[in-house]
Amino acid sequence: MVPHAEWTQDLVGRRVLCVGTDLVDVADMRAALARQPRFRTKAFTEAERAYCDVLDDPAERYAVRFAAKEAVLKALGTGLSGAALTEIEVRRAPDGRPSLVLLGRAAALAEAAGVRSWLVSLTHTATRAHALVAGVGAGDRR
Repeated sequence: MVPHAEWTQDLVGRRVLCVGTDLVDVADMRAALARQPRFRTKAFTEAERAYCDVLDDPAERYAVRFAAKEAVLKALGTGLSGAALTEIEVRRAPDGRPSLVLLGRAAALAEAAGVRSWLVSLTHTATRAHALVAGVGAGDRR
């Protein structure tokens, strides 16, 4: 794990501009995956699908990624209609730390809001998946 002081160093002098959170029911995600075969490709990137689909029951992993995508769009003030879900990718570092990569319209919305990076917290159980994201921008340069 990366020491706290090391991964927060780039936050000095910056401020949180927006926050989003979302909670997803894992059983609902499992049902959506079974009911709508195209849902995986419409909502998740190839890399996300590769990470999730290694499990016999990938619903928890999909649910927490969906929660993160919706949390980002909430933070940006648009809701699900703001950008394609595949324009928001949840990545996982080798040490387990999650991060976000935004492309296309999602990236443009973040840039317009002044967001330069994201803080991401993900958690899930067998029944619920929760994501909390914070868009971080440059601090005041007075």
